Amino acid sequence: MTPMIEIQNIARYDGQEVTLRGWLYDRTDKGKLQFLKVRDGTGIVQCVVFQKDVPEDVFADAAALTQESSLIVTGTVRADTRAPGVPGGYEIGVNTIRTIQIAEPYPITPKEHGVEFLMDNRHLWLRSSKQWAVLRVRATVIKAIRNYLDDHGYINLDTPIITPTAGENTTSLFELDYFEEPGYLAQTGQLYNEANIMAFGKVYCFGPTFRAEKSKTRRHLTEFWMVEPEMAFFSLEDLMSMEEEFISYIVQTVLKEREEELKLLERDITMLEKVMPPFPRISYDDAVERLSKIREEVTDSEQKELLQIDWGNDFGSPHETELTKQFDRPVFVYHYPTAVKAFYMQPVDGRPEVCRSVDLLAPEGYGEITGGSERIADHDLMMQRVKDFGINPDAYQWYLDLRRFGSVPHAGFGLGVERTVSWLCGIDHLREAIPFPRMLKRMYP
Repeated sequence: MTPMIEIQNIARYDGQEVTLRGWLYDRTDKGKLQFLKVRDGTGIVQCVVFQKDVPEDVFADAAALTQESSLIVTGTVRADTRAPGVPGGYEIGVNTIRTIQIAEPYPITPKEHGVEFLMDNRHLWLRSSKQWAVLRVRATVIKAIRNYLDDHGYINLDTPIITPTAGENTTSLFELDYFEEPGYLAQTGQLYNEANIMAFGKVYCFGPTFRAEKSKTRRHLTEFWMVEPEMAFFSLEDLMSMEEEFISYIVQTVLKEREEELKLLERDITMLEKVMPPFPRISYDDAVERLSKIREEVTDSEQKELLQIDWGNDFGSPHETELTKQFDRPVFVYHYPTAVKAFYMQPVDGRPEVCRSVDLLAPEGYGEITGGSERIADHDLMMQRVKDFGINPDAYQWYLDLRRFGSVPHAGFGLGVERTVSWLCGIDHLREAIPFPRMLKRMYP
């Protein structure tokens, strides 16, 4: 019996007759030869229809195929180093073709299309080879995240998507009517994870996150996916050691398992190959000093203005990009000013204006990949911070309770999947790192 195969496994069937189900990605007519590029979701392979080798009706069926027509192909696998595809190096000499459906004229063609057109047709744009490659990398990133955490003693606990309070700032939340009471779509599961660690030690939540920031930058989505590990008895230093192992595992897994996809994306992996512990660690104070020196050497007035930074302000994209140029792998920046971070972050001993926080900045201009901190464990200090931030303590009573019943030092961080995927794939915008992006004024399809 002829085996039904997936393209990703084609090398196993060299010299054998196989059957393949998929869609026509492209067709080249060479008169007596039809070159069909067929994709099946796992890869792309060239199928060659030679007029003298097949019945007349088979050749006619091949010639009639339109882009994205669905079909079943039977033929013999043969090795050919020149054969294009993912993975390349093999093609199929076609014996028979069964057409499932002749597709209507396909709206996405090899010509250049505008972003809005492609986003309106996102349901079809997903089929293009580069979008397909990006989302296969995304799937591997998600698998690597889960594998690392599951294998290192972390428990996956789901946290609420609908919450009565903000994790950080209500102005960036989507408000909803929850049975005639105000509720919000969650921007983080962290506060609930702090409750979870008191029962399980090391936990993580992984799911969609919602932020109502009216931003149009390439680094923002209103709905994105985030993994948030939280660990009892962890210091900030413990946190950074865990993160560099975790990030390195994700990157090296993608390099190993998605080599073909990265080639298709024409991704230069030189910098990615260097993502191994240890990562450099610099303080916010050091970072500001470095940026000031860089700015002094800049002659372009516009660039000089972009690099202006006063102590106490958060970094923007130009600052992060310049900082990462000084290192050959991701860099930790720790001890940010308390005023630019969330209320729950532990202050540095003797420097209450600075908190025990850390961001991990990726090279090549991709900016912040993770953000985390050591959390305040003391009840009175947390109560004071709640008051300082003007937060209603009644809404956070359960969170304050955690500091009354067996409180311990603890720390955690969040990693955005789309930012990580964009970095690994070398793409410019987060909208390509998720199947159906939600952005300012973009809710279709």
